[in-house]
Amino acid sequence: MSVLPPVRRDRVVADLPQCFKKEVCLQTRDSFHPKVSSACKQQRTGTVGFKISKVIVVGDLSVGKTCLINRFCKDTFDKNYKATIGVDFEMERFEILGIPFSLQLWDTAGQERFKCIASTYYRGAQAIVIAFDLTDISSLEHTKQWLQDALKENDPSSVLLFLVGLKKDLASPSQYVLIEQDAIKVAKEMKAEFWSVSSLTGDNVKEFFFRVASLTFESSVLAELEKTNARRIGDVVRINSNDSNLYQNTKKNKSKCCQ
Repeated sequence: MSVLPPVRRDRVVADLPQCFKKEVCLQTRDSFHPKVSSACKQQRTGTVGFKISKVIVVGDLSVGKTCLINRFCKDTFDKNYKATIGVDFEMERFEILGIPFSLQLWDTAGQERFKCIASTYYRGAQAIVIAFDLTDISSLEHTKQWLQDALKENDPSSVLLFLVGLKKDLASPSQYVLIEQDAIKVAKEMKAEFWSVSSLTGDNVKEFFFRVASLTFESSVLAELEKTNARRIGDVVRINSNDSNLYQNTKKNKSKCCQ
């Protein structure tokens, strides 16, 4: 039986990380949902601490998806990286409100010829990160198609969406202002949370992934609590029901009906 390595000290989350832009965020609360905080204190988060939550990163070729993941997971930046062939993934372990939580970050190919291969790995995502290049407006325009492809394999009502602009360090101030305005509009249409980061400098990278992990964790715990409550309701019905009596009553009612 393999033993998971301990959680790194810099992967411990005690408070809900704040969003990048208040006007384009998935929720505006400053803290975790009260039900989630209570469940964590009582150590009743079900199977959340044992499951691996899947996050897929999609977007055009060369927008910087691999660099983004490598900056967070390995704290490295390689401008001479090779294009991703098919898919690749990294595993990151967190401790959120005292509960272990694992994210599987899937890096998918942006090349058209690998699209069919990559799309087979979209299924079962808890969060979708749609990446674009802040210096290339066409990559922002293509994000809608990437999202559409990813949602074909997932339930739109249960997946968290993040629109992330990369290469912030390469955009001039005037260029950045304009493309951010467009990105915010797109994010609102998608119902996604918007972020702007730089994998070269590391600006906002850690904050972004902590936000993704925390919101995914919160969503998972709430879903687990809902399942638990549903099971309890079912148990009450079964306990209070006498199967034999129900059968006899049904039989009697049926005979009366036939008379």
